[in-house]
Amino acid sequence: MLAGIPVSRAQNFPVKPIRYIVPFAPGGGQDLVGRALAPRLAEGFGQQVFIDNRPGGGTILGSELAARAPADGYTIFMGSNTSMSINPNLHAKLPYDPLRDFAPIIRVATAANMLVVHPSMPVRSVKDLVTFAKARPDQLNYGSSGTGTPAHLAGVMFNDAASVRLVHVPYKGSSPALTALLSGETQLMFGTLTSSLQFVRSQRLRALAVTSAKRSPVIPDLPTVAESGYPGFEAITWYGAFAPAGTPPAVINRLHTEFSKVLNAGEFKSWLLSQGAEAAPTTPDELHAQVKRELALYAPIIKKSGMRAD
Repeated sequence: MLAGIPVSRAQNFPVKPIRYIVPFAPGGGQDLVGRALAPRLAEGFGQQVFIDNRPGGGTILGSELAARAPADGYTIFMGSNTSMSINPNLHAKLPYDPLRDFAPIIRVATAANMLVVHPSMPVRSVKDLVTFAKARPDQLNYGSSGTGTPAHLAGVMFNDAASVRLVHVPYKGSSPALTALLSGETQLMFGTLTSSLQFVRSQRLRALAVTSAKRSPVIPDLPTVAESGYPGFEAITWYGAFAPAGTPPAVINRLHTEFSKVLNAGEFKSWLLSQGAEAAPTTPDELHAQVKRELALYAPIIKKSGMRAD
């Protein structure tokens, strides 16, 4: 027996479809990556892998649903630094614990955020934006995929670094936030390259900078926020696969193996790069260590900002 499941059953996993919970609305970066992974994973498993979008609460609704699911490997979760590292520091009470209630499988990808503005904005650089924003405190709105997301936190960090007062407007996912920006409802956004790049290429949005420490190979001519006058500025997004705590180790190993095959395939790595993300597979232990490290990293940033979601 293995954690209450016969070894033979764990070895035969899976024997039915697997649900992949994405805690955002369809159309955002996390959803796009999940939907690209699902059919490729299904080939390896010999079973359907279907996306279950559960937006709301800044990933909390989907996170809780995944944490409370049966620990049998048939529910996996698209976690991120939002659900695993930021929310625990942002909310006084959460219906889940990122370390206690989840079993890490693998980190999937990392993606830089990109500072984009509506093309009607009379700014073409970070310097222009800061000058424009300082003359209009509390008048410029930046959308995000939800309270406590990396896009939200990037704005908090930018306000602090540039001494400006941008107003945060949370949405239920990247797609609704981008729709608001495209319509002019908001003026700017720290969106992932994965979800924003297509609109920059079609000139429906204007990109000012990326928020990673180094320039993105996808759009190498675009400077970083750090080199635009704010050294040390970095705000990225990562996606990872998790299962409910208590999932048998043999099942976690099988999940990890199939994810690794997809993430190490050249065509999938190329596809990710074309979307502004990079494959970044880890071991389960390495992903656990990253979550633990980031919980401590974000604590002083969020405390200093006075940002609370409760």
